[in-house]
Amino acid sequence: MMWYNDLRPDSELLNDRYALVMLDSEDNYKRLLSEDVKKRTLFNLMRLRNGIMDKIPRKTVDSNLLLCSWNIKNFGSLKNRTAESLYYIAEIINSFDIVALQEINRDLDDFRKVLRVLGSHWKYTITDVTEGNHGNNERFGFLYDSRRINQSGLSGEIVIPPELANNNSGISQLKRTPIFTGFESGWRKFSILSVHLHPGDGTANKAIRKEEVRLLMGIVKSKLNALPYEDRNMIILGDTNLYDDDRDIVKQITDNGFKESNGLKGEFTNTSLNQIYDRIFLNVDDYFKIAKDSNGVERGGVFNLFDYVYKNIPEELSQYHDLMLLHKENPNTLTSNSKFEKYFNAYWKRNQMSDHLPVWIEIQTESSDEFLKIKFDKF
Repeated sequence: MMWYNDLRPDSELLNDRYALVMLDSEDNYKRLLSEDVKKRTLFNLMRLRNGIMDKIPRKTVDSNLLLCSWNIKNFGSLKNRTAESLYYIAEIINSFDIVALQEINRDLDDFRKVLRVLGSHWKYTITDVTEGNHGNNERFGFLYDSRRINQSGLSGEIVIPPELANNNSGISQLKRTPIFTGFESGWRKFSILSVHLHPGDGTANKAIRKEEVRLLMGIVKSKLNALPYEDRNMIILGDTNLYDDDRDIVKQITDNGFKESNGLKGEFTNTSLNQIYDRIFLNVDDYFKIAKDSNGVERGGVFNLFDYVYKNIPEELSQYHDLMLLHKENPNTLTSNSKFEKYFNAYWKRNQMSDHLPVWIEIQTESSDEFLKIKFDKF
């Protein structure tokens, strides 16, 4: 169960029976949620939970694992992200078993708040930030429900050896150093490589991104040959910044035995719903199955959280006018409902949640029938 103590009415918080998470460490640990905001957050959480139940499979013991990838915009460096938003982020993460996060920043205060809301059974592993201007103070991380999955012990960052980069590449390392981590659930083991590739359209940006993938796949190929057999189920995911016309870059990945999850293929993953930046590619054995729907399509998708929180309808948008005025650098420009709406959709709600939507797949963990049949057919 999630840690909802902060959402109790103030009348229940007159003593010290309940530990609180959403406190302002820079203002004498003042509570960050007013009574009105608590009521709004509770209402939206109920709506969000209904949306999750409708769009995302339920966690089933000994049957499935739910894997998610989510670029949470500048997670830690956006200081106007509210406690209300952190609850929504935690609720979404809680609906999965393992979540790969991109764009965690140097400051981990918001990350730690979300972790405490999730509860003590949620564990994590994170990298250090990638230093330098290109690294943007970003790090990668995994959050996982330890009741359902555990880290296998394999963990590290992908560093490109000098001999792999040729003299004409223009880059020697990926701008954000990827994380490579192993996990296990029951007898099933697999590894995940989380990436955040160079952004931008245009010839120059595409060339950098293509070289990043070339270098990355050179490392991946060597790792696939060197890993113990049980660790060779490998998943590459994250914010790939791949455009629809980056098919030559996608081919660099698929030529190395990886297949894009067909439940996600072609689905828009950014908040504007016009790009397919966030991808999941798999290179797995016969026993590693993605669950399928009744039409034989792999179960996976994009969860559009803005159908349930920070909805773009006048009666809800008006509830955040005061916060938008507080957060905007020049609030005097918000002079009409249409300008509030434009700022809300283009910037404010993205800074509260993200400019990317969570993407997910359902992994089938019960594959005894497949195992027995494959072994039987070998005789």
